[in-house]
Amino acid sequence: MKAIEQQTEAFPGQFEMIASLDQAVAAGGPDAVTRGVRSELCRLMRTGCVELPEEFYRPVESHYARRLLYLSPEHGYSVIGMTWGPGQGTPLHDHGGMWCVEAIWSGSLEVVQYELIEVEGDRYHFEPRGCIQANVGSAGSLIPPHEYHTMSNMTEDGVAVSVHIYSGKMMRCNTFKSGGGSGPWYSREEKQLGLD
Repeated sequence: MKAIEQQTEAFPGQFEMIASLDQAVAAGGPDAVTRGVRSELCRLMRTGCVELPEEFYRPVESHYARRLLYLSPEHGYSVIGMTWGPGQGTPLHDHGGMWCVEAIWSGSLEVVQYELIEVEGDRYHFEPRGCIQANVGSAGSLIPPHEYHTMSNMTEDGVAVSVHIYSGKMMRCNTFKSGGGSGPWYSREEKQLGLD
């Protein structure tokens, strides 16, 4: 695993990406920032001026891969590329209180949003609030407390690549495991996140 400070080497379009993200992140509050970041990521994907490094298209057999593209020394945001092999996905999770913009660079991912209905001791009641098939060129944002979701590559043979912009280093989150049966209750576990 790499340390969060070990960024990927330069790639085509890197400086344009950083300049546009820096401008968007300086826009103000989370709503304006995520709207600006989402718009810039969609523009960068549409124009094709950014070429992710080859390694970002290579899945890891045992889990979806997380690779650092950039960590802003000035604004503190991080840019993480994720590679999803067939059938790979996340459990229900949050982003540890950080805003995030997620863009589909290659392939497609199924994203299911959840709403936290109530907390009872160490049990969490979630309800699904929608499922989308996110395709190449699309981007969405998550702003706490509306950050609970799953992501998965539902294809049998395709690889998907997504780019995630987090407000910080994003090296931990909470995951939620169903209590089993048909009930809506989940237990919470803090998860440390690494880089491939």
